[in-house]
Amino acid sequence: QVQLVESGGGLVQAGGSLRLSCAGSGRRLSRYAMGWFRQAPGKEREFVAGVSASDGSTPYAESVKGRFTISRDNAKDTVYLQMNSLKREDTAVYYCASARNPWGSGYGPYEYWGQGTQVTVSS
Repeated sequence: QVQLVESGGGLVQAGGSLRLSCAGSGRRLSRYAMGWFRQAPGKEREFVAGVSASDGSTPYAESVKGRFTISRDNAKDTVYLQMNSLKREDTAVYYCASARNPWGSGYGPYEYWGQGTQVTVSS
């Protein structure tokens, strides 16, 4: 059974930084693309960033390019999302996800999800 557990969320002032972590079990995460998504109140879940398992490519949503960085530590089966220059509009529940098929693109498709971690950015 695949389990993903996010951590690192919290309350931060605009302009600040947070680093989210996602630890996995039940599969070798290094063989699968991993992604971060977010869902703000009243909005649909949206793609934030992904990291391919095959070539290490890292697609990002336009809204976070240059501010967020996704990375992975395959030895620890952990994926990170470094978030800098945070804005109020980054406030959301952030979810990590593991792709359905091995060696795929950072765009997914994704099948396994964590429970989410809240990020709140205050002005």
